[in-house]
Amino acid sequence: NQGGSVVIQLQDYQRLTGEREVTDAALWTARGVDAATLEGSLRALPFGASLNMMRPGDIRAMSLKIFDRSFAVTYLLEAIAIAIGLSGIAASFSAQTLARAREFGMLRHVGVTRRQVLQLLAFEGGLLTSLGVVAGFALGLVISLILVYVINPQSFHWTMGLHLPWPLLGSVAAVLVTASVATALVSGRQALSGGPVRAVREDW
Repeated sequence: NQGGSVVIQLQDYQRLTGEREVTDAALWTARGVDAATLEGSLRALPFGASLNMMRPGDIRAMSLKIFDRSFAVTYLLEAIAIAIGLSGIAASFSAQTLARAREFGMLRHVGVTRRQVLQLLAFEGGLLTSLGVVAGFALGLVISLILVYVINPQSFHWTMGLHLPWPLLGSVAAVLVTASVATALVSGRQALSGGPVRAVREDW
């Protein structure tokens, strides 16, 4: 209970409040007793049909379902953020490669092949995106630690275990790096579509 709880004897509670009705009860099965058998026995009582019984596993499953439903929007926002990030990477590399068209033309004049220029662009794109992924992971880890070990205990008086989904994080990182490399290659092909003379003729 995030508001706190007070535990007192039943007799003291009844004496102080005058409340005699019991609305909740917790039962622990003896060793070797099946929970389903106990539930069936309670249902067989005259008032059994009106009882609302839940097992700890049911409560846990319901809680996880509520959490999953709440975080479904978060996953959608995460996918949108990734799509926006990829669009930004594409726009950035396109602008950079178009602005460096003369540089690429000069490199081709001194003997660098078109394939080597594309490899250079792919390396730059992969390196920059990898640095961004590492920085994003580090910042996300710091925020997660603050949320789990500081904000939750102070705000809700409970917290949850820290779980790092390495397969998902690795997949997202691989997709981002691959997409940035592909974007750099596509943008580089556009910048190198013209001949090297045409690319540098304004510099002569």
